[in-house]
Amino acid sequence: MAEIIQLREVHAARERARRRFAEQVNVERALAIMRENLADVATRLKDAHADEQGELLERVERLTAMIRYGMRMVDEAAFNSTGEVRPHAKRSGELFLIRAPDLDTK
Repeated sequence: MAEIIQLREVHAARERARRRFAEQVNVERALAIMRENLADVATRLKDAHADEQGELLERVERLTAMIRYGMRMVDEAAFNSTGEVRPHAKRSGELFLIRAPDLDTK
């Protein structure tokens, strides 16, 4: 009977780990898309007329806020309940670097 309980616990732990991994992958994909969008908005901002710049700057602010939040989610997922780094976990600050286009080159 104890073996059955152990097997259920092991199975439940594996399932939780599988879901956490899938969630982290989804967050990382979303971060990549948001970073691409941010780079696109920054490029458009460079060539935008004054009347368009306000809306584009608002988009930049929203995207950067969402990216920061996503990075915190990935960072928190990299640690287990004891505060140790999970094996094979990657910290978002180490994964993603954004290079915004130079806006002063006009």
